Amino acid sequence: MPVLSPKRQITLPKELCDRLGVNPGDDLDLVEHNGRITVLKKVKGASAGVLKHLKADKRYSDDDSLQDAVAKRRTTKGKRNAA
Repeated sequence: MPVLSPKRQITLPKELCDRLGVNPGDDLDLVEHNGRITVLKKVKGASAGVLKHLKADKRYSDDDSLQDAVAKRRTTKGKRNAA
């Protein structure tokens, strides 16, 4: 079982790495949820095409969208600071 070193490092068992195709130098992502840590291997291009079914609304330009997002963020920050 892997143990956390004083430098906060762990060593993954070779058998597990072989089975999952994890190699030295691979990018890994750590996600914490409800007190558990999950290690995810980042795979280049894994999310390619995930949003391809979405279509832009031609009524709004990129600048309109940006300005709307900035305005909403300012409004949200103002409400948080007032509380």
